[in-house]
Amino acid sequence: MRELVLRYNAPNALTLPVAPMTPLPVSAPRVSRIERLPDLISGFVPDAITASVILAIAMVAIALAMGNPLSRVLDAYHQGLWMLLPFTMQMTLIIVLSAALAATPLFQRGIARLARLPGTPKQFVALAFLTSGAAAYLYWGLGYALGPMIAIYFAAEAERRDIAVDFPFLLAVTYSAQALWQYGLSASGPLLVASRGHFLQDVIGVVPLSTTIWSPAAIIHELAYAAASLAAACWWLPKICRRISQFPESWALAKIAAPALPDPRRLSFSERLEHSPVVSLALGVLLSGWLVDHFLLKHQGHDINSLNVTLLLLTFLLHRTVKRFAKAVELSAARSWAVIVLYHLYAGVAGLVQFTNVGDRVTRLAASISTASTFPIITALAGTVFACFIPSSGGQWTVQGFVTVKTAMAVGVSVQRGMLALGVGDHMGNFLTPFWYVVVAGIARVDFRVFFGYSLVFAAIWFAIGAVVFTFAPC
Repeated sequence: MRELVLRYNAPNALTLPVAPMTPLPVSAPRVSRIERLPDLISGFVPDAITASVILAIAMVAIALAMGNPLSRVLDAYHQGLWMLLPFTMQMTLIIVLSAALAATPLFQRGIARLARLPGTPKQFVALAFLTSGAAAYLYWGLGYALGPMIAIYFAAEAERRDIAVDFPFLLAVTYSAQALWQYGLSASGPLLVASRGHFLQDVIGVVPLSTTIWSPAAIIHELAYAAASLAAACWWLPKICRRISQFPESWALAKIAAPALPDPRRLSFSERLEHSPVVSLALGVLLSGWLVDHFLLKHQGHDINSLNVTLLLLTFLLHRTVKRFAKAVELSAARSWAVIVLYHLYAGVAGLVQFTNVGDRVTRLAASISTASTFPIITALAGTVFACFIPSSGGQWTVQGFVTVKTAMAVGVSVQRGMLALGVGDHMGNFLTPFWYVVVAGIARVDFRVFFGYSLVFAAIWFAIGAVVFTFAPC
C-alpha cells in the first residue's frame, strides 16, 4: 500500500484565473514545532519492508527465549509465510483497481461539478470532508486517491470565485476524512474474517459484517467522528489563506482529463477490439451476473471477492475500452509491488506468534493487565505502536489478530470489540507517521509538512471518540 501514486496529465480544459493578491513565498513556509514532528518520526521509523524484517528477527529471538526449539521456530515461520497467498492477491487488486477507477474522467468531472456548490469557506470545508469521507467509506483506496483531488478542485473553484479557502488546510481536512474507511465497506480486518478460509477461522469462525462494521458501536463511531471533525474544521479555519495558485504544480492539476480518441481508419481489427466499448460491456454483463448470483441467489454477504468484482466492473465500464483500462492498470500496477512482498513477510511474523507458544504467553500477559473495561483502550494503544511500523490495516491484523482475539476471549469481551478497538490504533499510525501523508502529498504535488500539523488535531478527536465508543457502545 506504500506505492499508491496517480498521474493526472491532461490538456488544459479548465482555465482558472490567478487571484489579484500578492502570494506568500511557498519555498519558505512557517515551520512550527508540530510541523517538524514528521521529520523526527521519519528519522527513526524505517520503511515497511525493513520494519517487517526487524519484527521477524525480534519475534524469532522472543520465540527462542521462550523455550521453543529452533526447528519449531523455523517451521512456524515457514507455515505462516505462505498462509496469505489469496489475501495478498486480493489486496493487490484492491490497490490497483482503486487507482485505475479514480483516474477516470467521470470521477474528475464529478468532483469539478461538486466544487461549484459551496458558497462560503465553511461550506467548502464541510462538503470537501463529506465527499472525501464518503469515497473512503465506500472504498479506502478510492478515498486516498480522490481525497487530494477533491482538495485541489475545491480550492481552485474557491479561488476562481475569490472565496478565502486555505489549500493546505483543505488537504488536511480531506486527509482526516479518510479515517472513515476504517469501519467502511472495505475495512481489511472485518472483510478478511467475513471471508471463508481466513487464517483465524479455526479460532473465531466466520464473523459476519453485521457484527463488525455494521454494529451499533462502529456506526456510532463513524457518525460521532464525522460530526466532531466537521465542527472542528469549520471552527478552526486558518486566518491566513494560502490559495492554490501559490502551489503551481497543484494548481496545474485542476484540469479535466480528456481521453485521446484514435482514428478508427488507421486501426487494425485487433486494435479496434481494444478500443471498442463492446468488449467492456460483455465483461460487465459477466461480472454483473456473478454479483447477482452471489448476493441475490446464494444470499452471501459482502467480502473481499465481492468488493474486487465490483471494482473491476466499475473500472472497466468507466474506462469504456480495454485499451484505456489496460493503460490505467499498467500505471497503477507498477506502484503496487511492495504489498506483493509485504503480506508474506507479515504472515511470517504472524506464524511465529500463532504456531509457537509466543501467542499464548502474550495473550496471558495482556489478559493479566486488562479488564473488560480497559481492554479496548489498551488494544488501541498497542495498535498505535504497531501501526507506526506496519502502515497496512490488513498487515496489522495479520500480526496482531491472533493475540487480540485470544485476549478478548480471556477477559470476557467479544472478538468484534477487540477488532474494532484495534482499528482505532491502526489509523492513529496513519495520523502520526509520515507514510500516508507522503502518498497524499505526492498526488497533490506539495510538501506533506504544509498540512501535517493540522491533521494531528483530528487524530486526537479520532482516538478520544474511539476509546469511549468501543469501551461502552454495544458491539
